[in-house]
Amino acid sequence: MPEMMRAVVKAEAAPGAVLTQVPVPPIGPADILVRVRAASMCGTDLHIYNWDPWAQSRFHPPPMVFGHECCGDVVEVGRTVSHVAVGDFVSLESHITCGQCLQCRTGQGHVCANVQILGVDRPGVYAEYVSVPAKVAWKNPPDLPIEVASIQEPFGNAVHTVFACDIPTRRVAVIGCGPIGLWAIAIARAAGAAAVYAVDINPLRLQLAAQLGATQAINSHDRDPVAVVRQATGGEGVDVMLEMSGNARAIAQGFEMLRYGGEAALLGLPARPVELDLNNAIIFKGATVHGISGRKIWDTWYRTAGLIRSGAVDPTSVITHRLDLAEFDRAFTMMNKGEAAKVVLYP
Repeated sequence: MPEMMRAVVKAEAAPGAVLTQVPVPPIGPADILVRVRAASMCGTDLHIYNWDPWAQSRFHPPPMVFGHECCGDVVEVGRTVSHVAVGDFVSLESHITCGQCLQCRTGQGHVCANVQILGVDRPGVYAEYVSVPAKVAWKNPPDLPIEVASIQEPFGNAVHTVFACDIPTRRVAVIGCGPIGLWAIAIARAAGAAAVYAVDINPLRLQLAAQLGATQAINSHDRDPVAVVRQATGGEGVDVMLEMSGNARAIAQGFEMLRYGGEAALLGLPARPVELDLNNAIIFKGATVHGISGRKIWDTWYRTAGLIRSGAVDPTSVITHRLDLAEFDRAFTMMNKGEAAKVVLYP
């Protein structure tokens, strides 16, 4: 085992990151060491790279390796680990739960009160190796393509968001067509949605949305998405609104296009607090609102595996770039410019 490894490190409390050599992380008795084969890039990582207000308030003080979506091979196990072995091909759940709080003890570990997030609260996966508790390892079939294995964690965000709501035969709006929004379109279609209206401002993402089954792909720079959706639904609005953008104006528009008595699931992370007209957006509408955090552990992972195995949704359909780890700066630049959807890095 080498003593040092390549890793992308958030080196200081400022925009950017560096590729450098850091020690291979040690493992404890209940941990595993994973040799990373692929790491996919996420909007959360972009917050950290850009060092926006959310990252400044939430990220572990630099310097630290970041990134949280990956797959790889187990190369070392702690002495108390029994369910994972050297040689296993795994993906990682990024929410490391305490197992002791009320939420963990009542089947709600995905909202653990003491959660640590990989690549946010502890060293992450933009590296050749990562050390994690064995309990977060999801064992993959050996023949699962590595890029599929690397994106199961974020794909699971879309699975959790979509299945939080009553989707079959419903009219659905997806606000924000980043990778998770794009997956949500495909999952909602696979789940039997009657129509899916996709809203974004990025032509590439809207093109992908149409390819993934959106009934209409609406550029909200060019058209009022609320008016378009209301016209398409006979003035009623959509039954379900899935908010993936984290943009304040888009959130407000999403609630405007939601019908009375409808459901909303919110996954997008605003960079700063958002003001919302609760009276008209939620209370007077009698709307049901779901806050979505991560994935249900492990229910969502089993649903994700089922969708992938059945062929109902191809999660690789949103991958636009495959790059070496050393090209991380190029990848973040493309993400900031809206020139990429999902990017996978190979250490």
